[in-house]
Amino acid sequence: MWSVGALDSITLTTLTPSFNLFGALAKPPNCSLHVHYPSRPLRALPTFTLSNQSSSFRPKRALSFRCSAALTPELKSTLDKVVNSHKVVLFMKGTKDFPQCGFSNTVVQILRSLNVPFETINILENELLRQGLKEYSSWPTFPQLYVEGEFFGGCDITVDAYKSGELQEVLEKAMCS
Repeated sequence: MWSVGALDSITLTTLTPSFNLFGALAKPPNCSLHVHYPSRPLRALPTFTLSNQSSSFRPKRALSFRCSAALTPELKSTLDKVVNSHKVVLFMKGTKDFPQCGFSNTVVQILRSLNVPFETINILENELLRQGLKEYSSWPTFPQLYVEGEFFGGCDITVDAYKSGELQEVLEKAMCS
């Protein structure tokens, strides 16, 4: 929590864009921030108020939005080769020597504690890789652990499997094959 001088409250007002039946933007996105500095000293933590506002704005012509898939056939082929060419692969934020995320660091520490050889790939170096992996694994977050070419899970699943002994069994089986 933050304490900022005599800051009493912050009001953040947002308007989420809405779309009509044809995919056209019906209301423009809007965001405003109101900060209130009272004349009296701060007695409590700042309060944050999130609210929506309506707008009477209507565009005169339809706006189109195009979303392309990040997982191209070439990227899928490359990912297949990477996860199948190593027994254990961790797609993470940072590297095993310098994790840039607490969740990634947790999985690295678990794998190191089990003395398992593993490869890491820093997803922060390539945004297309990062987005494509989300589609490839059908998993929205990182890190992503793969064992013998199969997606094993993210940090929470890996931690739970480690605590139950399941991860050790899976990794022992992978190392013996």
